[in-house]
Amino acid sequence: MASILAEQKKDDRKELLAEIRAGLGNRSIVLIGLMGAGKTALGRRLAARLDLPFVDADSEIEDAAGATISEIFTEHGERYFRQGERKVIARLLQEAPQVLSTGGGAYMDEETRANIKARGVSVWLKADLRVLMKRVGRRDHRPLLAGVDPGAVMRKLIEARYPVYAEADITVESRDVPHELIVDAVIDALGAKLGCKAKPAAQKAAKPGRRKKGR
Repeated sequence: MASILAEQKKDDRKELLAEIRAGLGNRSIVLIGLMGAGKTALGRRLAARLDLPFVDADSEIEDAAGATISEIFTEHGERYFRQGERKVIARLLQEAPQVLSTGGGAYMDEETRANIKARGVSVWLKADLRVLMKRVGRRDHRPLLAGVDPGAVMRKLIEARYPVYAEADITVESRDVPHELIVDAVIDALGAKLGCKAKPAAQKAAKPGRRKKGR
């Protein structure tokens, strides 16, 4: 019986994934959130589950500029970087459907937010300060954290950006748990947002009612 339920659950998830892909149409799933929220790691897994391309906006910006983001910040400043970021994301949104991971400051741009709203379904991966600091501490390529107190910077970014991130279509907590659990939560939230009708496996496996006595 357990194996039958497992297979039914697997089939139900496949049905839900298919309905999400259909429900997206020509829109992208756009992941937003602060550095360390897990947009790239979770985005790759989400794209694989949905059988969609995964695109990292930061990598696309670096390819277009022929320089790393840190180099762009150092040589040209943040304003110049944001202008290029806006153009690259606008171009990428034309190539839907896909799972698109964006930089932490991208959604703060009003024009970019409007483009995402028109051509995508935005998913805010919301993480608390403890989780963010644990993750960003593993890497040293973050230009906004260079040469400063990372904790203080992250607190200021949370204060400034979280009220704007809250405009996203979907919010999912990015917790310190295995990635697949967060991906499952994103999939369930997408299914609900897109009005997918796939039934839970438990409901499909429900037994027929008992026959009345005396029959």
